[in-house]
Order: sequence, then structure tokens, then C-alpha cells
Amino acid sequence: MGPMSNLRAQILDLVRQYYEETFSGKSFDPPRDTVHYGGRVFDAEELCNLVDASLDFYLTANRYAERFEADFAEYLGLSDAILVNSGSSANLVALTALTSSKLGNRRLKPGDEVITVAAGFPSTVSPIVQNQLVPVFVDVNLGDYTAIPERVAEAITPKTRAIMMAHTLGVPFNLDVVMDLVKQHDLWLIEDNCDALGSRYRDRLTGTFGHLATVSFYPAHHITMGEGGCVITNDEELARIARSIRDWGRDCYCAGGESNTCGKRFSQQFGTLPHGYDHKYVYSHMGYNLKLTDMQAAVGCAQFKKLESFIARRKNNFRRLMQMLSPYADRLILPCATEHSDPSWFGFAITVRDDTGFTRNQLTRFLESNRIETRNLFSGNLLRHPAFESIEHRIVGNLTNTDTVMNNTFFIGVYPGIGDSQLEYIRGVFARFMRGDRV
Repeated sequence: MGPMSNLRAQILDLVRQYYEETFSGKSFDPPRDTVHYGGRVFDAEELCNLVDASLDFYLTANRYAERFEADFAEYLGLSDAILVNSGSSANLVALTALTSSKLGNRRLKPGDEVITVAAGFPSTVSPIVQNQLVPVFVDVNLGDYTAIPERVAEAITPKTRAIMMAHTLGVPFNLDVVMDLVKQHDLWLIEDNCDALGSRYRDRLTGTFGHLATVSFYPAHHITMGEGGCVITNDEELARIARSIRDWGRDCYCAGGESNTCGKRFSQQFGTLPHGYDHKYVYSHMGYNLKLTDMQAAVGCAQFKKLESFIARRKNNFRRLMQMLSPYADRLILPCATEHSDPSWFGFAITVRDDTGFTRNQLTRFLESNRIETRNLFSGNLLRHPAFESIEHRIVGNLTNTDTVMNNTFFIGVYPGIGDSQLEYIRGVFARFMRGDRV
């Protein structure tokens, strides 16, 4: 070990010591601490990886990003995992990839319809609108909050070219019906898997059914890089297009810092450019720079080792909450999984039933005042938000349940940072409210 390697080892030893003195050994203090709905759970390894990457001072994607992409693709059993700077960027890249001229007649074109839901997160729908496609909204079930399968089937017209929906709060949508429709009508499928890493449908990981899928590594999600996301696919052509869109839209597929991987850097013809124009500066797509840093990927590599244990803890917390809150099922619609699914739960969704004597807002205000974080189920009804009120769209049937979600639904956390003490505290606060305590 050389002097620099020895110095790096000393630095990392000090980082571990810093973790022990700064972050470890904290216990939950009910009168003071908040039960968060989500958050980062980490140990010294994340900090060590972060500092180790920073000492390289490469800054942009490098060895940790390469390692994560390879390991993540292997975990999913897919050919490609393409890291980006957020789950929202992953959605943008995945949907935009399907508009590529390299797909010929299969490409999505302005005016084509994409089936989705309004009871979700805006960045599932924004890329549809931004690519001049028409979102077609269907209603969701209460309890699992995924698209009503019959409505998806009813939504298909000759203009329908794709389906892009999320596995809501980790609950897989009905993939039997969706995959049959995809095959029957030759549709593209993008799975927004941002809330569902590790969820399974018929014992197969979600994110592996669609032509493309997306993942988020925001701190509330199953593993985190702080910011970060990923596009995943088993189609090498789509992977190359997605990388191009992530990397400024360039035609070249050289890794950062490399040149002439194809061996034809100065000997090709593109568009009406001069023959032999430098391939590193040829652009085949309207692209962006949506890469992440190697320091983020370094955190992700440490987090990835904990994924299975995180999933197990989420499932355990979900089971515990279900046991605790089942006595109130006459007043609350408690969450459920779709048939054939095994969710890697993102949150514990609750819908306040009508005529219970209290509202969703009264319950969430009480929980929040007692330091239990709540979140609405994202947009509620996206079409009622200012940014989406005037977009071109189509609705199939009605959005009755979506409006119920907007008015009556919220969720609390199941993330691994919630332990026995927090769960017992949640039990007590709900019991007080259900007994009539409103202060």
C-alpha cells in the first residue's frame, strides 16, 4: 500500500468514527421526535463511499456509477440500467426515447394517445404532455389505488400507442390485463416503478415487464442517492436511445472521458453535416444533460447492499400497521394489494370513509400536530391542478374514485427508519383520535 492509499484508508477510518459519534445510537423520543413518512437510512458505509468518491475528484459519473448500473441490471435480470439525476428525469428520458426517429414507424408521434392515471405524481404525465402526446386518464380502485383494468381496456382507440402508469405506493397494477392489451394492440409499456422497487407480480419483479421502466432514488424511496434515478430496459436499441437523450442527445455512445469507441469517429456521414464530422459532436436526438455524479452513485452502491433488508422491514412495518389499524376499518379504507402481487410497500395509504364523523383533513391535522408525518396521495386528481387544467387530454368514464383520493386519502410511512417505538406511538395517537380526541 502506497502512501496515498494509506492516507485514504486513514481518512475512511476517521469517517467511520465520525459516523459513530454523529449518527449512530439515536433512539426515538415521543415527546420531541417526528415519525417521518420516509427518509434516508444509512450507516458508515454510505459516508465512506461518498468520501472515497470525492477523493477521486472525478465528480461526474465514473467507477461507482458503472458498478451500480451493472449490479442493478443484474439484480433485475435486464440488459441495461441507465443512471440519471432523478426519477422524474428517468420518466422524461424513457417516454422521450419512444419518440426517436431511430424507431421508424414504431415511434410515438404528436397526437398519439398514452393511457395513464390522474391519481398519481405529475412527472409520470408531464413527459407525455411535453412530447405533444395526448394523455388518456382512467380511474383507479380505492384500496390499491391502481388503474381499474376494465377502464384501461375501454380507453384503447386506434390512436392509442402506449401505456405509462405507476405501481402506486409500491402496489403493482394489474399486469395480466395490461400485458395482454400491450400484446393485442402492439402498444409500448413504460412502468413507473419509482415507488415499487422490489415489488413482485406473479413472483416477477416489477420494472421488468415493460419495454422501459423507471426508478427513483430520492431519500423517501427504497434506496437513495439523495437525488438520482434510473431507466431500465431489456432492449439494447432503446437503451442506446435513452443514453443519447440523457447525454445531450449525442449520437456517440463513448463513455465519459473516452473517444472513438466505434473506431469511426471521423469517417461517417450524418444528416447534411460534412463527411467525417466528429462523431462526438453529432446529435441524433433533442437531448439534455441528465447524468448524476459519481458521489451519488457511491452512496447508491452502499444502499443497494441493504435493499433486501429494507424491503423486508417495509413489509414488516406494513403488516404491523395493518394489525394496529384494522379495528378502524369501519371508518377507514385500509390499503390492499392487487391479486397476484407482493408489494414492496412505499407507504400505508388510508382513505377516510364517508359519513364517519370526521374528515381526512381533521385526521391528518391531528396526526401532524402529534408529530406523525402524513402525505396526500400525491396530486389527488392531477387534472384539477393549475398546470394541468388546460392540457389536451381525454377521460374514459369518470374519475370518481380519483376525486375521492383527492378529498379523503393520505398515507403514512412504512420506511425502515420506523421501528417498534414509532409504531407503538402511532397506535396510541390513532387510538386517541378514534376515541374522540381532536386536540
